[in-house]
Amino acid sequence: MNAPISSFTPSVLAESAAARVSLAAPCARLSLRARGDLAPLNTALGLTLPPRIGQRAQSGETQALCLGPDEWMLQAPETLAPGTQAACDEVYGTLPHSLVDVSGREVTFEISGPRAVDLLTLGMPRNPDSIAVGEGRRINFDGVTVLLWRDGESAFRMDVWHSFAPHVLHLLETGVRELAAEAA
Repeated sequence: MNAPISSFTPSVLAESAAARVSLAAPCARLSLRARGDLAPLNTALGLTLPPRIGQRAQSGETQALCLGPDEWMLQAPETLAPGTQAACDEVYGTLPHSLVDVSGREVTFEISGPRAVDLLTLGMPRNPDSIAVGEGRRINFDGVTVLLWRDGESAFRMDVWHSFAPHVLHLLETGVRELAAEAA
């Protein structure tokens, strides 16, 4: 069977002329739930939380992806997490919310290349091209719920829970080989 994903270091995991799959360096991931007037949280975070599902916002190195009407995933370098949490703690009295550090539960695969969209269709019932550049979605990838961030026309990030990462990686590796064989 596949090696546990935790045994890998950030590097290229599969590559062909069609697509590349890499394991990204760890980052801070904060799950945020809040309702009401979000102005205090927006000020604390230094960005305006996007109101529409799939929409992203960014300020500096911190990104927010709207996953639901009252749910966001925040990503930032690990060093920024304590400051983000402290800033949000300061506004809790004004706006009760839930901010949970989920950094340790997921890994991120970076998927890029001229056929990155084709690679993703191997496990997605939805067309990846329906996700606009600069947006993201919680999607199903071969039965696994993942977050897919579209960073460019042919550049994606896929956040996968550790327990499902070997399965997803195996599918992506197989897809990279299949796309390479088609070109041969």
